[in-house]
Amino acid sequence: MNISLPDMAKFSGISSDSRQIKSGYMFVAIPGVKLDGRDFIDAAIENGASAVVVPTGTPVESPNVEVIETDNPRAYLCHAAAAFYKAKILYVAAVTGTNGKTSTVHFARELWKSLHEKAASLGTLGMVGEGLDGYSGMTTPDPVWLHQSLKNLADKGFTHLAMEASSIGIEQYRLDGIKIKAAGFTNLTRDHLDYHGTMEDYLQSKMRLFSELLDNQGIAIVNADVPEFEKIRQVCEQRKIPCWGYGVKGKEITLKSREIFPQGQKIELEVLGQSFSVMLPLVGLFQTMNVLCALGLVLAENKFDVADVVNNLSHLSGVPGRLQQVQGTKEIAVYVDYAHTPDALENILNALRPHTENRLICLFGCGGDRDTGKRPVMGDISTRLADVTIVTDDNPRSEDPQKIRADILKGCQKEGLEIDGRRNAIRQAVQMLRKGDVLVLAGKGHEQGQIFATHTEPFDDVSEAEKALKEAASSL
Repeated sequence: MNISLPDMAKFSGISSDSRQIKSGYMFVAIPGVKLDGRDFIDAAIENGASAVVVPTGTPVESPNVEVIETDNPRAYLCHAAAAFYKAKILYVAAVTGTNGKTSTVHFARELWKSLHEKAASLGTLGMVGEGLDGYSGMTTPDPVWLHQSLKNLADKGFTHLAMEASSIGIEQYRLDGIKIKAAGFTNLTRDHLDYHGTMEDYLQSKMRLFSELLDNQGIAIVNADVPEFEKIRQVCEQRKIPCWGYGVKGKEITLKSREIFPQGQKIELEVLGQSFSVMLPLVGLFQTMNVLCALGLVLAENKFDVADVVNNLSHLSGVPGRLQQVQGTKEIAVYVDYAHTPDALENILNALRPHTENRLICLFGCGGDRDTGKRPVMGDISTRLADVTIVTDDNPRSEDPQKIRADILKGCQKEGLEIDGRRNAIRQAVQMLRKGDVLVLAGKGHEQGQIFATHTEPFDDVSEAEKALKEAASSL
């Protein structure tokens, strides 16, 4: 995308929020879903804006302010922020897909660290790296914050960044202006249809990472076992960009076999023509696939010896809130996972089944003010794949929690146990555990709060499970 920019050095800052505007700032007026930036032009000028960027045809009555018209204010903001901060991160990898983004960027950062590179990851868990303060928020954050953070990383000596690229973030041009050297694709399953409308529109948003945002000298790392692989490969071929496939059908990174053990899984790989046997300290095929995507992102730089990278896979650690095992007893196991889509829930239940000696118990809910169509689907998946299903609350937001639970229960093929209140549900779930049982608390993962219509209450699945386990142990 070609965007003509003025000399950004003449500005003292840039923002699309009129409240943040100071003397000498550039203000970008973005027509949003809830608020229209054009309504705040006067306020930005009053706060000291020396230039305002507006949608083409927007009248601005202020002779002392530079007015810049553009057909795409969102994209303009990103490119202007990139030019203003001039971040010098040497290698940026971005990952898109419905599930697996957080784990993939975590694994990529760990691999770089094991290879003695100063690396960070950015996404749902925040900005993570040695000596960094965490940031919590959207998967793909505000572009001004993003480019400012990239500059801060570079100033602190960071050379590598793996970042999540959400479909909404891509569609809203939040990644524009970043030189992405490697782009990963994990999978595409139902999610965010409240925003995108259709699965085709959802896919097209993600495709832009490969058709426009990936650098001309970059490499795509794509799950070869999903239907979207061929479409992405064709897009890359048109741009003359290499497209590496990973997975059972992957040509460049091939999963030859996997064997399940109590402590993880042993995988046989063929990577760029070389054969390897690796013991992964992780549970589930989907985690194996995330590891392979991260492996490709690291190898795409063509800087490291293949064997050096692959041999470090055995030292990877799990991601907080992603099949995170809660400290309990040897006779039972409790896991916390962020799975909040049908595909993710199916993946974790299938992953835990081989590790379950007795009953597999699944506790979950669905978020309010989000895609309602997935609720009965997830109810069906849980009652088919788990021995016991407990339907409770997630983040109700402005919806009635009882209605959300009722929507889930409509899909249950066999009876689901409905328990009002997530804290109460976790306590009852732990109390029903017997030797050999596995309990998974799905949906909230790493989250530290529960969102209601008017407020957010502190809440952590891991802490609640630990309390319930101690309480159950003391009552024996």
